[in-house]
Amino acid sequence: MKLSGVIDELVEERGLDRDVLSSIISEGMLAAYMRKFPELILKAEYDKQSDEIKISVQKEVVATPVDEDAQISIRKARHIDKDLEVGTTIWLPFEGKIGRIEILRAKQIIASRIRAIESEAVYNEFKPKEGTLIHGVIHKIERSGISIKVQDTLAFLPKSLTIPTDKFIVGYPIRALLKEVLPEPRNENQLILDRASEMFLVKLFELEIPEVFEKLVEIKKAVRAPGYKSKVVVISNDPNIDPVGTCVGVGGVRIKPILKELEGEKIDVIAWVDSIEGMIKSSLKPAVVNRVEVVDDHNANIWLDEDQRSLAIGKMGQNISLASRLVDMNLHIVQNNKEDKNQEVEALDLD
Repeated sequence: MKLSGVIDELVEERGLDRDVLSSIISEGMLAAYMRKFPELILKAEYDKQSDEIKISVQKEVVATPVDEDAQISIRKARHIDKDLEVGTTIWLPFEGKIGRIEILRAKQIIASRIRAIESEAVYNEFKPKEGTLIHGVIHKIERSGISIKVQDTLAFLPKSLTIPTDKFIVGYPIRALLKEVLPEPRNENQLILDRASEMFLVKLFELEIPEVFEKLVEIKKAVRAPGYKSKVVVISNDPNIDPVGTCVGVGGVRIKPILKELEGEKIDVIAWVDSIEGMIKSSLKPAVVNRVEVVDDHNANIWLDEDQRSLAIGKMGQNISLASRLVDMNLHIVQNNKEDKNQEVEALDLD
C-alpha cells in the first residue's frame, strides 16, 4: 500500500499535518485488521522507507505452539533473538490478509478522523469570531439556505435568517453575522450565519459609525422586522455628541451604507429618554403622539390625531409592533370622538 501520494494530496488540499495523517491512516488500517482478527494483539505503523503501513502481531514464545497466529516456538524465536525465553513475547510481521469489507471499514475510520481534525481546526479558528461580521462569497444557493465561502471554509446562511429582500447571486460578495460556530458539523454545516437579527444591525452600526464602535454613542436597544423596518435607540456618552445626528450623518450619509446593506429596510434612529412616556412617543415615529397613559407595567394607552393613526400602526401593523417590542409593553391606540366622551380602544399587543 503506497501512501506517500495520498498523504501529499491530503496535505496540499486540506492543510493537514503529515505525521498526523500517517497516524490516522495507521489507526484506520489497524481497526480494519482487528475487525477480522479480534483475538490477536496487533499494531500498525507507517514505514517511511517502504512507504507502507506495516502490521505487526504480538506472539508468545512457547515450547510447542498451539496457535501459530498468536504463538512462536522457542527454537524459531531464538533465531530472531537468542535471549528470548519461554513465556516472553515478540512483535513479528503479520501475514494475514483483510478483505473488501475490512478495507471499507478502514476508509470510514480514516475519513471520520480527518473530518474530526478539520472540524476542530475550523472551530478553533472561528469560535473567537462568533458574534462578529464576516465577509464571504456566495458559493451555492439551495432551497434551505445559502452556502457561503469564508476564506477556505464553507459557511451556511439559513433561509430563515436572510432578509426577505435579499438577492443572492453565485460569486457575489456578502456580509453576515457569524451567529454560531458548532463544535462539529450539523447537516454538514459548522458555521451558521445570520442577516435577519438585531445583532446583525448593531454590528453594521459599529462598522459604519466610529462613535458607536468606540462606545461614544451606545445602542441601548434595537428591534427589527427584517426587510421592512428597524428601530434603534441610541444614547450619547459624551454631552457634546448628538447620538441621532451622529448615526444618521449629514444628509443621511452615514446611515446610507447600512440601508443599502439591508436592501432598503427603513431604520428609525431614536434618542434615549429617561421616561417611559417619552420613549413610547419616540418609539411610534413617524407618528406624532398627543398623550400617553401608562396603565401598568405591561400596558399603555396612546392618544393621537386621526391622521396619525395609520402612521402609528404602519404597514401590516409593523410600526406599532416594533414600538411595542422596543418599550416591552402592549400599546393600545385610543380613538376619541369629537366630544372626547366615548372612547374606543384598539389593542395592538406585543404578540
